[in-house]
Order: sequence, then C-alpha cells, then structure tokens
Amino acid sequence: MEVEGSIKVVFDTQTFNSGFQKREFVITTKEQYPQDVKFELIKERIDLIDPYNQGETIKVHFNLRGNEYNGKYFVNLQAWRIEPVSGSAAAADGAASSGSASGDPFAEAGFPDTPSTDNSNEDDLPF
Repeated sequence: MEVEGSIKVVFDTQTFNSGFQKREFVITTKEQYPQDVKFELIKERIDLIDPYNQGETIKVHFNLRGNEYNGKYFVNLQAWRIEPVSGSAAAADGAASSGSASGDPFAEAGFPDTPSTDNSNEDDLPF
C-alpha cells in the first residue's frame, strides 16, 4: 500500500531492552478531509526518514500489520520505503487530469473519467 502526504512530525528512535529499535513519524494526507497518519520504521529502516524535512511531501509505501496482545488488538503501519514527491503541484495537477500521466489504470484502459449521461437508449438491458 502507499499514501502521499506532508511530514507533520518525526519522533526520536526508540530502543527497547531486547535491542529492537523503531521510529515513528506522522504525515498529513492531502485530501478533502486531511488525516494525520502515524507510521513506524523498524530495525534497519529507521533512517529512511532522515533525508526529509517537516512539511515536505512524500510517498510512503507500507504494510498493514495487526496483532492481539492480552485481549487487545493493535494495528501498525510499517513503512518500508519513502520517496519524495517531485513537483508536488505538478503531481496534484496530473492526478486531477485524465490519461496515462495520472497513473489511473481505468484511464489508461480507456474508461471515461465520469459515467456517461447519454440516456438516448433507455432500454439497453440484454434480456
């Protein structure tokens, strides 16, 4: 899975008694209703966030992890790759337009962006 957003906060690395390390960060998605989403980097990936600054727009590739502990259920978003979003404004414009530049598989396959409003053939059912 992947999501784009701007970096809101990057937390310090946490080291546990077992030697396990993790680092968490939060991005704010760029949607009609923006969401603050917390991700974690574990083990050798804790430094992936270092090249980026607060406010910078990034794309986070992650795995969804869930587990149960003492009757409680937890969900973690484990990031495994972070990449910059080059030309943030251009990327937003490209996502709004149709065609292969948007990365939309439906547009690439030739499907229209919006349903047709042509009602000239009201009875188009095959039976």
